[in-house]
Amino acid sequence: MLGIAVAAALLLDMVMLATGMSESFRSLLLTRGYQLRVSPKGTLPFDSEATIDGAGAIVRALRANPDIKAVSPSLGATLTIDGSRIPSAFTLGLEREVQGDYTLEAGTDITRADSAAGTSAVAPLPRIVVSQTFLTRAGRAVGDTITISSGLDAQLRTAARSSRVVIGGMGRFIYVPGETPVMALDLALLRQLLGPGFRDRMSLAMAESRLSDSASVEAVRAWIATTQPRVTAISTETAIRQVEERLSYFRQLAFVLGAISLGIGFLLVATLVTLSVNERRGEIAVLRAIGTQRLGVLQQVFLEGLMLTSAGIVGGLALGLVTAQWLNGILRDFPGLPSAFDFFVWSPDAGWRALVLLLTSGTLAGLLPAWRAASIPIARALREEAIG
Repeated sequence: MLGIAVAAALLLDMVMLATGMSESFRSLLLTRGYQLRVSPKGTLPFDSEATIDGAGAIVRALRANPDIKAVSPSLGATLTIDGSRIPSAFTLGLEREVQGDYTLEAGTDITRADSAAGTSAVAPLPRIVVSQTFLTRAGRAVGDTITISSGLDAQLRTAARSSRVVIGGMGRFIYVPGETPVMALDLALLRQLLGPGFRDRMSLAMAESRLSDSASVEAVRAWIATTQPRVTAISTETAIRQVEERLSYFRQLAFVLGAISLGIGFLLVATLVTLSVNERRGEIAVLRAIGTQRLGVLQQVFLEGLMLTSAGIVGGLALGLVTAQWLNGILRDFPGLPSAFDFFVWSPDAGWRALVLLLTSGTLAGLLPAWRAASIPIARALREEAIG
């Protein structure tokens, strides 16, 4: 039973691995409801440092489409942090009202930039949101004031542009790896810090269709591709297919190990039931001699295999879930992965299919021993039992 439980746990974990990555990535992309990503032509979002020029016109065109509910533009960059334990941090420029990159966990949200901020005693300083990793590594806390800069000259140690900001809150950034210190600030402020060349640029825009069915989302994607030839529109389904291509190794590994666990379960049940039948040849012969039909013997041995497999599967279900949590914690520590990404995700349909498959395999494994038990020569078996 322990061996069957281990085989069941392995099969369950491999099914969770094969299906969990797709489900986890789908859930990750749809966390804030945006089904479409608009990125520079020919690249995946943030796969390179390429940005989209003429961002304002593109965003206005998207927002004018009645089939699009919301559009969230963003710009990514690396800014220097003066007087901090960490020299720089990845920075996202966002529009507060439509941003879909983080959820606020403490403090207050980002505020819009003010051209006088940091230079006037009257104008309040802009507020930014940072990750927990940023606070830990930088040795800062919510409410602290810091100076962020861009265009740093390494020799002169001077920055082309800088601004004093207040850490207004801490957020959980959905798409950024957990080990990366990250800041979020107003999009206009980030463009101002990066200089005139970024005045009308963005790295990515996320769009939400008013209708969530696949056909409507695909129709909006096709419209964007037709009317905005300088960008690439990627739907959630397309992004999932592209990620699955990159993570195909895990699916292949899951398939191989799942097939092995299924085979091990089959052999274990077949071996155990066969040994049980061989040990009870005399008992089975006596049952046949007093009138038990072959079908009755067949049913009893078959039921024994079924019960043995069922008991092992119950233990395998608990063992598999515990093991999946442990393995998921290890794999999530891989660098470069979003903190909310999971490798093992429990899917009731996939999980129960795996267990039913193992139950069917284990039950069928008892067919041959059951047939041999029902076909035992009565007289010879009784004679051997008497002599023995």
